[in-house]
Amino acid sequence: MFIQPGKLLAQIDTPDDLRKLDPSQLYELSTELRQFIVDNVSVYGGHFGASLGVTELTVALHYVFNTPYDQLVWDVGHQAYGHKILTGRRKNFHTNRLYGGLSGFPRRKESEYDTFGVGHSSTSISAALGMALASKEKGELDRQHIAVIGDGAMTAGLAFEGMNHAGVSDTNLLIILNDNCMSIDPNVGALKDYLTDITTSPTYNRVKDEIWNMLGKIGKIGPHAREIASKVEGSIKTALLRQSNLFESLGLRYFGPVDGHDINHLVSVLTDLKNIPGPKLLHCVTVKGKGFALAEKEQTKWHAPGLFDKVTGEIRKKIYETPQPPRYQDVFGHTIVELARQNEKIIGITPAMPSGSSLNIMMKEMPDRAFDVGIAEQHAVTLSAGLATQGLIPFCNIYSTFMQRAYDQVVHDVCIQELPVVLCLDRAGFAGADGPTHHGAYDIAYMRSIPNMIVFAPMNEQELRNIMYTAQLPDFKEYKSAISIRYPRGEGVMPNWRTPFEKLAIGKGRVVREGSDMAILTIGHIGNYAVKVCAALEQEGLDVAHYDMRFAKPLDEELLHQIFQKFDKVITVEDGCLMGGFGSAVLEFAADHDYQASIRRLGIPDKIIEHGEQIELHRECGFDPEGIARAARKMLEVGVKV
Repeated sequence: MFIQPGKLLAQIDTPDDLRKLDPSQLYELSTELRQFIVDNVSVYGGHFGASLGVTELTVALHYVFNTPYDQLVWDVGHQAYGHKILTGRRKNFHTNRLYGGLSGFPRRKESEYDTFGVGHSSTSISAALGMALASKEKGELDRQHIAVIGDGAMTAGLAFEGMNHAGVSDTNLLIILNDNCMSIDPNVGALKDYLTDITTSPTYNRVKDEIWNMLGKIGKIGPHAREIASKVEGSIKTALLRQSNLFESLGLRYFGPVDGHDINHLVSVLTDLKNIPGPKLLHCVTVKGKGFALAEKEQTKWHAPGLFDKVTGEIRKKIYETPQPPRYQDVFGHTIVELARQNEKIIGITPAMPSGSSLNIMMKEMPDRAFDVGIAEQHAVTLSAGLATQGLIPFCNIYSTFMQRAYDQVVHDVCIQELPVVLCLDRAGFAGADGPTHHGAYDIAYMRSIPNMIVFAPMNEQELRNIMYTAQLPDFKEYKSAISIRYPRGEGVMPNWRTPFEKLAIGKGRVVREGSDMAILTIGHIGNYAVKVCAALEQEGLDVAHYDMRFAKPLDEELLHQIFQKFDKVITVEDGCLMGGFGSAVLEFAADHDYQASIRRLGIPDKIIEHGEQIELHRECGFDPEGIARAARKMLEVGVKV
């Protein structure tokens, strides 16, 4: 289905075309751009509210600055759809997030206008500062560098580290704070309260108006821009005798707050700021979901709503005739509440993903025992460690891809100190359309290498519930280990999943199916593929055993001895990286015990896997059901059937 753009937007293939427009046409262009995003996302899916909220800002940035020579860096990238459309990708924007199509985030390989690949939050200031320092080193003193960062992303430590350096850098760096009080869920913490104060302070805003009146003169007196900037700085500092400014304290000239939806004023302000040297910050107040009433009202729901009717706002959901399994994240959310009712020591923690992780269920019922700490994975892990030292039982829920950001804390603050922190890694394996920045490909390997760490992956909802139950029992402390529990994005396999809790033996797998010809060893949800494969191969006269190993660490060595004494052909299957992963652990065991079996590992190869539906990516990597069956037939030398 081809989405027809508006008349003005149809003329824009690059920002050069945009800059030919009269300023009076920018409002109409912004309206057309917003509608084009609505039209496309309603039909093809994707992130929604974030790009609507920065439509005017996107147009203004490309209108004022000479992109791509001037370097524009988007933080996270959820909000970059308008940017992509204006920079040569309008005609194939319908492929956004589809297998083989455009990435859902800025990507350097995709366009020269995508100056920095993003997907994880809070990197824009550091990246843009690096670019600015490089330009200064090369003598490109006219080159501008702009980092657009949301107030949610500003809660991460990396953003403060970047600002701390930027304040003393003497570079052409402009930080645009896109303040909409949201990340995916509503923002939390002291920074949110501070930004609210600064945007509502009568004293500050009165002085701010005077400052902007002064700035309005810059365009007319160009050579005296430095003098004006100095007066502006003095005026702000005088005002701040009554109200301290965090950004000024870090050495950044602060301007704003301004209305992020007033396109003409934005163009005027950005034009003025180009003439003010040094690092500076523009505080832009926007509304996530702007222009689509339902998205403005329910911003979390409309962050990425899926397909919907753009007229009625009805979100299109699949209709099933039979009960469907729940999503793993919801099993976690309901199970932690069940356990917390029984055990008052349980605490829930998440870094800015209460809805995505379903910890919001606990936050609603037990608000004093569940914490959203903002986009601060490092803090979340060390906070959990602190809680554990006092005998509490922290369940720290972080997406696998974001746990990478807190790896030092896992090693240094948790495992070295033998603290029994429960790390719940949501979105393990392929995240799907979000692509390589969000795939949870590496956690088995990076967790398995740490002493005092147990690595577990449930094959179904019951196993997830049981390991959560086991990890909060008093005798779990005897292991002097943390535990990593990884589970994928999406639905499980058990419609009737609310089973009684059962204690699991740490480091013990289970036999799913006996066999005589060869063995398939799996870990986690991907094992459900092997169930189908073994049943299908049986119809071909092949008798294949299947073992759900459950633990990548510690391995069930007793079970592995039985397997290798019985079989000389073994396949391992995992939805994690092959380098150092579960299959590598089995290879190490076989080598250490002089087993001569033929072992074939299936998993994510040593390369970056792009975006697409999970089954498409499994097929690409060869561990979809057909790929597993093909590997088994080849190993048994019975030919390959597709």
